[in-house]
Parts: sequence; structure tokens; C-alpha cells
Amino acid sequence: MARWIPSRRRHLPADGEAVPPTTRAAQAAPAGDAAGARLTVLRDALAGIGTTLDEPTTCAELTRAAVRLAGGTAAVLRRTGQTISGYEEITGDADVLPGVRWATAVTREASTPALDAASVPWREYAGAPRTRAALCAPLTSGEDVYGALVWARSGEPLHPGEAELLSVLAERAASHIRHARAYEQVNRTAGDLQRALLAEPGRPHPNLDIAVRYLPAGRQTVVGGDWCETVRLHFGRTLLVVGDVMGHGLEAAVDMNAYRSSLRYIASADLPAHRVLRQMDEIASREADRRPATCLLASVDPGRRQVTLASAGHLPPLLIGPDGEATLLPLPVGPPLGTGLGGYESATHPLAVGETLVLFTDGLVERRGEDIDDSLARLAAVRFPTGDGLDEVLDTILGRLDARYAEDDVAVLAARPYSR
Repeated sequence: MARWIPSRRRHLPADGEAVPPTTRAAQAAPAGDAAGARLTVLRDALAGIGTTLDEPTTCAELTRAAVRLAGGTAAVLRRTGQTISGYEEITGDADVLPGVRWATAVTREASTPALDAASVPWREYAGAPRTRAALCAPLTSGEDVYGALVWARSGEPLHPGEAELLSVLAERAASHIRHARAYEQVNRTAGDLQRALLAEPGRPHPNLDIAVRYLPAGRQTVVGGDWCETVRLHFGRTLLVVGDVMGHGLEAAVDMNAYRSSLRYIASADLPAHRVLRQMDEIASREADRRPATCLLASVDPGRRQVTLASAGHLPPLLIGPDGEATLLPLPVGPPLGTGLGGYESATHPLAVGETLVLFTDGLVERRGEDIDDSLARLAAVRFPTGDGLDEVLDTILGRLDARYAEDDVAVLAARPYSR
């Protein structure tokens, strides 16, 4: 039956002591330089761990560093709550590793130490044959245990210096795993908030069809400040809104929700579009921590076949005719919301039955190193098949502009009036 052999001391390899294969070259140096050379090897190994905030990547970097320093095979057990995984991120020959039950027992023991037990950085597996060495170094940061590094080698016994080096690697990896899990928790919270805040816009009047798309930037779910909204007004009119709060993350999402709430409150009074922006700007400018935001309002009146636009630093909307030709609607542009400068104006354009109005945030068109006029011209040059529904129109726009690879969040709202 296997027994635990705790370490008795922690030190770097002394001169003349057996060392890992990758550090033997350092021992060939003059005696005065040997310690510095070994520290350089260790420093290089530590620098290769935790290069990202991704836990599996950190574990893979740990096992590779362990094998580079001591040879053999390395693997990781990950502990989440009371659950401990099997061997993961194996580097080397998995058959050399000791039984996973042994490593699991060491990990559990590290997470619930006895009150009078001395802290030990690793456990050596005494049940292995004499021709094989193995140890388990818990991934401990503070009072938390995130799993364990398990290492094994055939043909050469384990040396205290090697065990110390491996335990140092485990400590460094545990610190990075702690940060990775904290980052993941923030992202999870941000994603939940995003899904709550980016609910479907309100229902427009029955004389207006709408479709909305939102694409977050990057591969991970991150809260952004882009948003769309529709508000029913009197006499069959509907107010369409797109906004873009500066920045990303949780703070931008909180400010986005504040802008969205103030819009709903102000728009319920059925004010002209430019006065809605003025009041939103006044409210936001009184809050020192509120981030600036751009916003475009479009008051669609299918009965009069017209749309009234007002912009706070936002890009103009796209109008698509029944023949598939597209054009950008000119309008006066005021300062972003939150500046307190005011000065918003409105512009009214015809909007016939069958025409499609598209509001969007700048992430749809902006590209690094490209002038914004060229970006808008590329959007206006898109031609649309006649008879397409709104979903097909948005698919065409997102596809032609490669919006799924945009560097910023993308929010797009398409609306089309029709006769009841």
C-alpha cells in the first residue's frame, strides 16, 4: 500500500547535487556562475506559465515546463469545488504516471489539512518501483487548492532539488489559475448581465416590421455598450433607437442600461426626436462617472410616409429602396450624449412603403486604418436582391461587411413600413 513521504525542506539544488536534465548544462559553468545559471533556467520556465487568462492553457504550460525542467511525464488534476478531474494536459507518456486515485487523495488532503500538520509543497509516491519516481504537488494559492501537478519518471530517482523546482512551478501556476478563474467569473457575470440587458426591443406598431442583430466583439461573451430599442408613440408612430456607449465591459453595460432607461422615460412624453436627445444629454451630463455615448433616433410615421432623424454623434442610417439600391440619409449631427453641450437638430426624409431603414453602430463599418467615409461608402455600395425579408437584408449586410470578425460590438436594426 502506498504511503506519503512529505518533503522536509525547500531549497534550490546545491552545487554538486543531482539536477534536472535541462539544468545540467548550468552546472558545467564555473562554480560562481552555477547558481545564477540555475536561477535563469527556473526564471525562464516560470515566465512560460500563465501567458493567458485561460485555465486549460495555463495547465498545459505547467506540464510542459515541468517536463522541460525534470524530464519524465507531467499531468494536472483540476479541482472545482469538491470535484476533482482525472489527468488532464498530459505531457509525456501517460503510462508512467501513478494511479489517479493516489493523486486525488493527495489533492483532497491538501484542501483539508490537519490543524497540527506542517505545510508541505509536495508528496512523493513511495509505492512506485525503485526504477520509477513520482510526486504530487498541490496547486495551492493562499488557502485555496485548485488541483495538483503530478509528475513521474522512469530510470532515475527523484532528487530533492527537482522536487523543489516542480513545487515552485506548481505554486506559480496556482496563482495564475486563481486569476483565470476570477476572470472567468467576471466574464460569466458580464455575460448574464449582457443577456439581461440586451433583451429584444419593445414591440413597434403593427404597421412596421423590424429585425435586430447583435454581435459581440471577440470570441468570448463580453458586455458591450451597443443597444437597440423601439418605443411606440401616438398616432401609429414608432421611435427606433440605436446607441453606443464608449468602451466595453461591465461599466459600459451599466451605463448603457442607464441611457436605455432614460430614453424610455423621456420618449413616453412623445417629444420631438431632437428634444429627446437634449434631455438625455442633460441627465447624463449631471453624472460625472457616466460614459459618453452616441445615439441615433428615427421617428417613423408610416401614415405620413416619412421618418424624422436626430443624431448625437452617431453615424447616419441606410435607406434601401424596393429595387435594392442603398443610400445614406443625410442629417445634422450633434455632440455625443453626456457632454452637456446640447445643440441637437432633426431632419425629415420620405419613407415609402416597401423601403427599408437600417440603423447601426460603428462596429459594423469601421475598420482599423480606414477613413470612416470610405467605410460608409462600402456599406452604401451593397446591392440587395429585391423581395428580401428583413432577416435576409441583415444577413446580406453582416456577410458583405464581414461583421462577424469586427473589432467592435455590432448592433443593427432594420425596419420596413407597410400598409395595413
